[in-house]
Amino acid sequence: MLKPLLISAAMFASLGAYASDAPLNVTKVNDHVYAIVGEIDDRSYDNDGLNNNQAFIAAKDGVILIDSGASKIGAARIEKAIANVTKTPVKWVINTGSQDHRWLGNAYFASKGAEVIAFEGTVTTQKKVGTQQIDTLKKTLKERMDGTAPAYATRILKESPAKLDLGGEKLEVMYTNAHFPGDSMVWLPKEKILAAGDLIYVDRMLGVHDTSSVKNAWAAWQEVVKLNPTTVIPGHGQVCDMAKAKKDTGDYYAFLVNVVGKAAQDMAPMDEVIKANADRAEFKHLKHYDTWHKTVMNRTYLQFEGQ
Repeated sequence: MLKPLLISAAMFASLGAYASDAPLNVTKVNDHVYAIVGEIDDRSYDNDGLNNNQAFIAAKDGVILIDSGASKIGAARIEKAIANVTKTPVKWVINTGSQDHRWLGNAYFASKGAEVIAFEGTVTTQKKVGTQQIDTLKKTLKERMDGTAPAYATRILKESPAKLDLGGEKLEVMYTNAHFPGDSMVWLPKEKILAAGDLIYVDRMLGVHDTSSVKNAWAAWQEVVKLNPTTVIPGHGQVCDMAKAKKDTGDYYAFLVNVVGKAAQDMAPMDEVIKANADRAEFKHLKHYDTWHKTVMNRTYLQFEGQ
């Protein structure tokens, strides 16, 4: 069973310390792969927008970080979490997406000499949304967004899967373009570990936005099934196996495509489809089900309508 590392919080007990400065939750996946598991609630001042997961690999020649956090301070917290595991510095940062908490910490790590790596489509989206994301996050994180500025990958990936050898660690970055434009996932073939980015959520409701592509997500999920990872580091929720990933995400994609999507293509009235499927007991265990499920069905229906 995967267990969180026990990292002392004593250093943060001094008067005036922010709740935001508490140690992050690090889960050891194997002898050199770790997940930083964020909250499954919304972005908040105290979590520095880190309501998602990052991962890192302690390679022979440096640390490979997968996703850099939502701010300069958030990146520093990630760096501190890594330092509790290894004193080797972060040498590479891979962005699996262009949502704020996947990349706005890039500048922090780049300033310390790390190389940032991402797909071309990821960077294109980051350049479109970065300024707006920072302005939006300032409303929640306030002064804890100070010093945060967009910084983009200097190694641009164009073909998927992109095969990388970083510090002796061989991995593949696969373009999904699903939850958010330019999204990807990272596959460690030797270890059979998948850092899924926002393709996979567990413990909480899968997010589908106006800019998401359920069709692309469903296709990417089929690729995950073929890979058959032993361990999944999801974009949100606890590190898990494929059975859990299928229950919380794969089965929901199947429902969206084969029930809601098919009904839309068959021109069934949207309100009737949503009403008929509003009570799906198999997904009620997911956090935010009550507030997200109908919205996700609505957005999925519109994507499939008339196709």
